[in-house]
Amino acid sequence: MPTHQLVVADARLRHPPGGRDGRWQIGVDGGRITALTQDALSGAEEIDAAGALVTESFVNGHMHLDKVHTLDRIGDAALTAYTAGDMGSAMHSIELASAVKAGYDRGWIEPNARRAVLEAVRYGVRHVLAFADVDPKARLEGVIPLLALREEFRGVVDLQVVAFPQDGLLRDPGAEELVREAVELGADVVGGIPWIEHTDAEAREHVQRMCALAAAHGRRVAMLVDDAGDASLRTTEMLATAMIEHGLVGRGVANHARAVGLYARPSLERLAGLARRAGLGFVSDPHTGPLHLPVRELTAMGVPVALGQDDIEDAYYPFGRHNLAEIAFLAAHALEAVDTAGIDLVYDGVTTTAARVLGVTGHRLEVGGNADLVVHHHPTLREVVGHHAAPAYVVASGRLVASSTATTTFHLTDHLADLEGDQP
Repeated sequence: MPTHQLVVADARLRHPPGGRDGRWQIGVDGGRITALTQDALSGAEEIDAAGALVTESFVNGHMHLDKVHTLDRIGDAALTAYTAGDMGSAMHSIELASAVKAGYDRGWIEPNARRAVLEAVRYGVRHVLAFADVDPKARLEGVIPLLALREEFRGVVDLQVVAFPQDGLLRDPGAEELVREAVELGADVVGGIPWIEHTDAEAREHVQRMCALAAAHGRRVAMLVDDAGDASLRTTEMLATAMIEHGLVGRGVANHARAVGLYARPSLERLAGLARRAGLGFVSDPHTGPLHLPVRELTAMGVPVALGQDDIEDAYYPFGRHNLAEIAFLAAHALEAVDTAGIDLVYDGVTTTAARVLGVTGHRLEVGGNADLVVHHHPTLREVVGHHAAPAYVVASGRLVASSTATTTFHLTDHLADLEGDQP
């Protein structure tokens, strides 16, 4: 009789128990990993990893899910402004991009978002911090379909829906009330973008109001901070300070924080110390702009930094497949993290570190961990990141939810024969 509900056999592991190399068998029951051994296991359902690498599933720390596949609706003026030079025109880019919200309608937002969530299943993305614009233009047209998709895909792709006032609070009257309404409808996270306000005092007020709302409703916070080429913005510091003041320690995410990359070393170390006190995690998207957070430096200072997809074919980024292995590949280049330690860093940034930043517990390939796994096609992490193919198998909540193959048939026999005949 089978001893486990599911067994993943003949697997290579990144961090095998006791550091023992070789092939491993993973037993799964009730959505948890219940066995990790080099002895044979039997399961009611069995997956043959065939000596390939098996890891935790992917975690996307930042995705504007209500905006996916909207680039053709708006053109690339905002994209040009956002990615030019030192990102000094980031605010203008957001103003240009807001034009798409004049036609916001859940009728087209839902199928676009569904397409991105299905791609998450294909590529083994288990958790997503999913932003939805909530303001007088967007109203609740973005958040409502994301809440519905959250329930439909729960246990396969878990969405943390962020009520996000993209155009600010004080500069966009009415946005705050709509964020509050979205939270009352069930949004998981209170969002914010304080740097877009017109003064430092208003930016600080923005952070305070959103943190107070999160604390009152028992929610986490996630804010886009310092997302422009100006080291004086300092809204990351505002967020960390407000988290401490409102009892949100360990319950916040700083997204982008690109201007931190311009800090002098003493300022960076001071911010890192404050972030550790606040339990503030970071998410960087280094492929979507010319500036990026100093990921390696903050990690070395004990601050967790995840990576995110950020955008799929929208006003800020023209590509994207919701493939976090591809994001790790891109980040390895942008961060000059192509040695073994660097590849480990970026892969952790889309798996275990990302789970920590988002407050997801149990996301470890170990006995007692969540049975959220991807079985790759290749035996080494370098090959997995380098090829960034859809996993051979995706397991979510202990169940097989997707499998992918990739084959090529070569028709070269006659061509090679002709080449050989041409040799002198």
